[in-house]
Amino acid sequence: MSRLLFWLAASLVAYTYAGFPALVLARARLRARPHRGAPITPPVSVVVAARNEVAAIGDKVDNLLAADYPADRLEVVVASDGSGDGTVTAARRADARVRVLDLPRAGKAGTLNAGVAHARGEVLVFTDANSMLAPDALRALVAPFADPQVGGVAGDQRYLAGGADAAVARGERGYWDLDRALKRAESRAGNVISATGALYAVRRELFRAVPDGVTDDFAVSTAVICQGRRLVFAPGAVAYEPVGASAEAEFARKVRVMTRGLNGVLLRRELLDPRRHGFYALQLLSHKVLRRLMALPLAVMLATGARLARRGAPYRIAATGHAAVVALGAAGLALGRRAPAHRLVALPAYFVLVNLASLRAVLNVATRRGIDRWEPRRER
Repeated sequence: MSRLLFWLAASLVAYTYAGFPALVLARARLRARPHRGAPITPPVSVVVAARNEVAAIGDKVDNLLAADYPADRLEVVVASDGSGDGTVTAARRADARVRVLDLPRAGKAGTLNAGVAHARGEVLVFTDANSMLAPDALRALVAPFADPQVGGVAGDQRYLAGGADAAVARGERGYWDLDRALKRAESRAGNVISATGALYAVRRELFRAVPDGVTDDFAVSTAVICQGRRLVFAPGAVAYEPVGASAEAEFARKVRVMTRGLNGVLLRRELLDPRRHGFYALQLLSHKVLRRLMALPLAVMLATGARLARRGAPYRIAATGHAAVVALGAAGLALGRRAPAHRLVALPAYFVLVNLASLRAVLNVATRRGIDRWEPRRER
């Protein structure tokens, strides 16, 4: 029984971390489905949901107004979710393009829905309050909408240097380098799985109200696929964002994101049907479900590998390697900002943190402990 459990767990881990990415890359080469792009400038409404973002929102609005995009086709809607720190005052500008909504506390979903209700653009752009856009990001983001089959576009989130504990920060950036490569491949062959909140856009007619308790960027972007349109990646639409202020803050953020993300998959469970959505169903299962559950087969591998270590080299190698990764990761997390930003420590630290957060998120979903309110924690 131990051998069976070991090999089942090992196969699941190997598929999720290596087999699935290889499959995505191969499919992009063999079954490419290019989409059109053109230098179009449709009327755009940029919607920013903000909760106590006085330290960032002023720079954010200035960043958006400075974008290389026709002024008469750009609108900025800042929706404040019951902020009590001066966010509303800091966001206001003597510019007709900026609309600031001082809303009562409703949670991010309700705040975004209210922001969209006040927006007037043909294309809705969503971006986080602490994400700074490259000057040409909006042009790059809307270019794929020249293809009528494209209903949504995911931007390229890039993390700034510094911010979090050294090991976690480098590990986070390393993960997003891999994720960026997969997004390119997924987009080339069909759809990216979902967008990230740093920067993405959807056609206004495809927007569906965001329910409480789910990740808003996942819910909004996957609604495009539910309606039969493509969700593609625009690598030139770059948004820069800082990593969490500490490993503790990053852990809390990931628990929140993963909990709401798993609830989002439950909301969009129709997308897991391969009869209707083909390869995308496998993408969603592999990336948003299996990867979130990897802590469980990894634990099985560690336990059974240690028990079977005397019965063969594969078990000894697996047990030793697994223990080494956990030890390096734990050391990186324990050292915090003192940890050297070296891959030897960085990737294991990030790996351990993510899997611990995923366990907590799975427990939250299993016990129906929702996270309906947000409280951004920024490094001051």
